Amino acid sequence: MAEAQKPVNNSDYSADQIQVLEGLSAVRKRPGMYIGTTDVGGLHHLVWEIVDNAIDEALAGYCTDIIVVIHKDGSLSVDDNGRGIPVDRHSKTGKSALETVMTVLHAGGKFGGGGYKVSGGLHGVGVSVVNALSSRVIAQVYRDGKIYQQEYHRGDAGGELEILGDTKKQGTKITFYPDVEIFDSVIFDFKTIVGRMRQQAYLTKGVRISIEDEREKGQKYQFYFEGGVKSYVQHLNQGKENIGDIVYVEKEVDAGVVEVALQYNNSFQETIYTFANNIHTVEGGMHLTGFKTALTRTINAYARKNEFLKEKDDNLSAEDVREGLTAIISVKLADPQFEGQTKSKLGNAEMRTAVDAVFAEALTEFMGENPASGRAIFGKCHLAAKARMAARAARDTVIRKGALEGMTLPGKLADCSSKDPSVSEIYIVEGDSAGGSAKQGRNRDTQAILPLRGKILNVEQARLDRILGNNEVKNLVIAMGVGVGETFDIEKLRYHKIVIMTDADVDGAHIRTLLLTLFYRYFKELIEAGHIYIAQPPLYKIAQGKKVKYVYTDEEKDEYLKELGVEDPAEAEVVGEEGSTEDDSDEEEIEKEEKDVVKKPAKRFSIQRYKGLGEMNPDQLWETTMDPDKHTMLKVTIEDAERADEVFDTLMGSEVLPRKKFIQAEAKKVEALDI
Repeated sequence: MAEAQKPVNNSDYSADQIQVLEGLSAVRKRPGMYIGTTDVGGLHHLVWEIVDNAIDEALAGYCTDIIVVIHKDGSLSVDDNGRGIPVDRHSKTGKSALETVMTVLHAGGKFGGGGYKVSGGLHGVGVSVVNALSSRVIAQVYRDGKIYQQEYHRGDAGGELEILGDTKKQGTKITFYPDVEIFDSVIFDFKTIVGRMRQQAYLTKGVRISIEDEREKGQKYQFYFEGGVKSYVQHLNQGKENIGDIVYVEKEVDAGVVEVALQYNNSFQETIYTFANNIHTVEGGMHLTGFKTALTRTINAYARKNEFLKEKDDNLSAEDVREGLTAIISVKLADPQFEGQTKSKLGNAEMRTAVDAVFAEALTEFMGENPASGRAIFGKCHLAAKARMAARAARDTVIRKGALEGMTLPGKLADCSSKDPSVSEIYIVEGDSAGGSAKQGRNRDTQAILPLRGKILNVEQARLDRILGNNEVKNLVIAMGVGVGETFDIEKLRYHKIVIMTDADVDGAHIRTLLLTLFYRYFKELIEAGHIYIAQPPLYKIAQGKKVKYVYTDEEKDEYLKELGVEDPAEAEVVGEEGSTEDDSDEEEIEKEEKDVVKKPAKRFSIQRYKGLGEMNPDQLWETTMDPDKHTMLKVTIEDAERADEVFDTLMGSEVLPRKKFIQAEAKKVEALDI
């Protein structure tokens, strides 16, 4: 950990510690192999690669400050006060160590050369890939009393290493301009970067991370947490009704360093994040397995010892002890074995044993020394066990009544004739009116329609047994075919596209949020696999003679009206039913007595505002929203699971104050509200 910066001895970290495995090639040709995608996710991956290098210096004990700045010219810089990348000549490449690290793939101090004991940048591709995918990179190194600088252009050195002058500073500053030829967008998102930097600060005790956005005045954050992952759990549980105190342990063992923090709350979901060398292991791995095993075994042993569970009682299940749990598992180890380039799963078997032993000992000690917290934790888990039995009965009822037994699908479902899930899609529509139009306008071969009657249950505030007692949710679960909870099986999904299609008003937005909450909490795998979509029905129909155009936003409407010669689109009359607005710039406006419609005879057009899908006839709904060759859909993704979890809990949870604050903070961003 980087609680105090070590005295710098640059002889310990020089060109001899930089090992070259292979040259830099094909990165620009196949960027997805190295950063996953070329969308905004891939763009921000470049930032993480540079920051990870600075974090590695912190983990080694040489860095206490990291400064991230988004500049007005579109570049981003990461400045740290670590040892500084070596600049002496490398024996194998004949170039400076800096140029070697910047231009050669798999060149770095993380392959056993003695540069790092613990490292997140395992593959050593970070800074060279950033260089390859940037139109320009400026690398500045402060070490040995000198300022060194070298520029690069699309992966190649633009000149020799220069000495700019003297300095007392120590560290590295990398400034890069992402290449517009590679990325769909080169605009950095401040909120995304702030979230990631906060997370890194929690995971690296004693490191100060600053973030500034020069594009907008006042956009600046600084994070510093002495509490480590204990502070992280406090942050995640903020605004929730917590049960018992935080359990925290940090211990160094032969396998590495194990740090765990957990606390229960009154929700029905579990929130567990795992990290290895500060890398978020999304798919978990051995450290998560060790934690889960120890948690279930230890709580059952505590309950038996204190006779909260009698001999005849069944043990609490793994599912029971994780309900309402918020936990962070962070391990540091010298030789992490990740599955794949994305490093999403930890494979080191020794970490399962290490986490199990360290955490089990800490939890046993905590529950023994804090009897009130111990009893509260058991009470929460025991209540979850009772609810699990009720939920199992409810789920079995759903399965018995569902398609798995060969019985009929929900009566309201208009199923498609295709039995191939890969080409089948189901539209979840709001109300019978929209359902009727959708059923008539659809492609019956591949499109199924499931109308909802009113708003479904808010699953954020209900357990599974109550959720499955709700007819609308039950019909949806049966229609999808994947089961729920313990019986969930994504291979049984009947439609590979599940489309939420609601009205463009407040009620429609509410229903959409309720459905997204259901999918996020109980069918997250469907979101992660890219099966959940949101339909984009048009807001307006603009007709001029026989020419008809559908537009999907107010901005698109205004642009099209300008094309039609309307000088001020804001003054154009919009009607709920088919109506007309006529335009003639040479004549004065004449008001009709019964209709507030502007009449200007030279150019005639009508604007219709669709307030509900039911207002469209089947042909219009097909043409604008359901025709695969023409429609626009939004795919639902989870870019930041932690932020998504926080938002769903705020918007749909039982606590009123956090929701009120959220609405007050976000309301100023809403220009108009359609009620």
